[in-house]
Amino acid sequence: MCEHHHAAQHILCPQCDMMVALPSLPHGHKANCPRCGTTLTTNWEAPRQRPTAWALAALFMLLLANLFPFVNMKVGGMVSEVTLLEIPGVMFSEDYASLGTFFILFVQCVPVFCLITILLLVNRVALPHGVKMFLARSLFALKSWGMAEIFLAGVLVSFVKLMAYGDIGVGSSFVPWCLFCFAQLRAMQCVDRRWLWDDLEPMPALTQPFRVSVPGIQQGLRSCRCCTAILPAEQQRCPRCGVKGEARRKNSLQWTMALLVTSIMLYFPANILPIMITSLLGDDMPSTIIAGVVLLWSDGSYPVALVIFIASIMVPTLKMIAIAWLCWDAKGHGKRDSERMHLIYEVVEFVGRWSMIDVFVIAVLSALVRMGGLMNIYPAIGAVMFALVVILTMFAAMTFDPRLSWDRATDSSHEEPYQHGK
Repeated sequence: MCEHHHAAQHILCPQCDMMVALPSLPHGHKANCPRCGTTLTTNWEAPRQRPTAWALAALFMLLLANLFPFVNMKVGGMVSEVTLLEIPGVMFSEDYASLGTFFILFVQCVPVFCLITILLLVNRVALPHGVKMFLARSLFALKSWGMAEIFLAGVLVSFVKLMAYGDIGVGSSFVPWCLFCFAQLRAMQCVDRRWLWDDLEPMPALTQPFRVSVPGIQQGLRSCRCCTAILPAEQQRCPRCGVKGEARRKNSLQWTMALLVTSIMLYFPANILPIMITSLLGDDMPSTIIAGVVLLWSDGSYPVALVIFIASIMVPTLKMIAIAWLCWDAKGHGKRDSERMHLIYEVVEFVGRWSMIDVFVIAVLSALVRMGGLMNIYPAIGAVMFALVVILTMFAAMTFDPRLSWDRATDSSHEEPYQHGK
């Protein structure tokens, strides 16, 4: 039996709700849940200097990437050049403000906000307590919405699409953008959620006894989904971060299914309606997602056709099926295979953002292909529908409570968390 003063050395797994005793971790090691394998905490070497260096490098590279031309294209003696900031401008000018807003938010604003937040919190900059709490809550809520690296993949795909029409070149800001993508990913990876919250404010004391290797819900305990604090199940508001919560997310399955059904309803028009219109010598040629894949395949660009097919058609379809399967399992149907459901959930959570690659391809093509009467590319309504499908399925995965699958498990693991080097 463990008393409350040991609570800071324990954690309730956010994925399977198992109470785990955290070992003393050497630098560069992490503790994984013995039941589901989820990473619980990582002990980074130089936990302040490392994310600070990566964040500063990323912000500097982003500044360079926004100052100079990004990509260019030459067709029949005409040259078109575009900067990163001009890409959303084209969306707004073509009355597709929603696509322009998605680009600004996901590709530039969210990564910048997260990087600045990391610098302020990790270096203990003097800020009002309420502001620090807001920044920390926002950082972990927004991390998965940064899509700079997905945009980069979209740029590379658009290069292949445009090679048939003219010469494609990269500008001075292309390499800084690649470096920014890498540095911002490393900066966010080097900030451990548990370490950061412990640095901001101590773990609240837990007065009731608890047992290791027993799910929190069986002990009348819950984990704060924001700061990982262990709280009594009936305590709705976390005293450390102020986030409201319950032992299980309220109406989790209902919210997930509602978002899933809405995304399915939008998915059909997203595939049927054109996602972009190519104007070649005055002739308008609408193109759907399927038509784009077929065209790339017939041109011999098999790898790119496969990337677009997997990211834009196969992944969203399988993701919807997987979310429906998770909900069906959590309702008590089918075999009690919690480990398989956990694996499906992790895959769904990881791949969801990558379906935005086609939307970013259209953004690059629309901004770059501006050749007067010779050739122009415009976004179409299908692109907006498809972006909404991706966003809704991401929300559906976020509202699903993975602990519901583990609640069906009949046996519990009694192992301690294992360690391994990073």
